[in-house]
Order: sequence, then C-alpha cells, then structure tokens
Amino acid sequence: MPATAKDSLGVFSSWAAFRDAEPMRCYAIAQPRRERESEPFASISNWPDRDVRGQFHLRLSRSVDEGAYVRLRIGSRAFNLAANGHNAWGRDARMDAAILAAIRSADVMSVGARGAGGVRFVDRYDLAGAASAIDAATIGCIVRR
Repeated sequence: MPATAKDSLGVFSSWAAFRDAEPMRCYAIAQPRRERESEPFASISNWPDRDVRGQFHLRLSRSVDEGAYVRLRIGSRAFNLAANGHNAWGRDARMDAAILAAIRSADVMSVGARGAGGVRFVDRYDLAGAASAIDAATIGCIVRR
C-alpha cells in the first residue's frame, strides 16, 4: 500500500481505503494476486476539491505503448481502457461508473495487454472487500476530520 497515505480508512479483505489531506483525496486500492516488480495496483479515487468521484485507475505490471489495447474484464463485462506507460484508466466518467458497478457484482477482475516489448501479460485481482473499501473511500471524503 502507498507509503504516502495519511489516514487509513480500513482494510477490507484484499482491498483497503485511505485518505490524503493535501490535496484531499480518498481512495480504495488493491494489489493483484501475484506480486510484480513494478508494484501494480488498482484504485478508485475521489477528489472532492476537483469534483471527481469514482475515478478508476490501474498501475499495470508492465509498460504499454501509448494507445495500446488494454482490456479489463470484470465478471461478464469487458472494457477497453485508455493506457500509456504503466497506467490505464477508464475513458470517461461514464465508463468509470460502469466499471465500479461491475466491481460491486463480481468476484474477480483481470486486465490484459501486450507490453511495450510485445509480451502479453495479465494482472488478476480479487474483488472481495472492494465494495466496502470503495464505500469507505467515498464516505472518507464526505466526512472530513
């Protein structure tokens, strides 16, 4: 988990929630099933000062080229993410909302792509505790201490 987090909002199975004070940000975060050298993670963030809620982001285990095809699978749903380098994210707020809804109703999610060197990879995440961590992060930025 990130060393810069100011306040822990709780650990919920394979997910956790944190709040940072400056800038104000609350987020749910998890690591994939297997540890990777590049420290990949999935996160859902709220930035109240920027009026952003439920922003989905992935730190991929391998770097991809800009515009690379990155596919997120959650249960029976699939999403084509925007990506560059080690980062992938929902293409817009509507996709973020659909991803969050899918996360709340599934047990696992996976993201697959072809890395910059041409090698295919897949990062898999358990979703146990994800909904509770997302809720804690949402409430954490509403209730400021």
